Amino acid sequence: MGEAERGEVAPRQNVTYYCSNEHRTMIAFSVEAQAPESWDCPRCGLPASLDSDNPPPAPRTEVYKTHLAYVKERRSDAEAETILDEAVKLLRARRKSGEIIF
Repeated sequence: MGEAERGEVAPRQNVTYYCSNEHRTMIAFSVEAQAPESWDCPRCGLPASLDSDNPPPAPRTEVYKTHLAYVKERRSDAEAETILDEAVKLLRARRKSGEIIF
């Protein structure tokens, strides 16, 4: 299938994006379409922009935190000990009364 069978191709514009690793990416858009301000670099995955002099910086990655790390941010050791003691007392009382606990 060529152009003769499909008809005319829409007019296009080539837009160049630049990432902080100095990669250049050319993307073809329709002339009627608005080109986005940023694009993900297909080589390294970093964000790329239209400005070759000031490409966007790499996004800051945050260190993975466990659930326990978040809890320790909110509770002191004394508060955690108090909550644990209350939970253990409640559990022992339920077991003592004959309640089946899974």
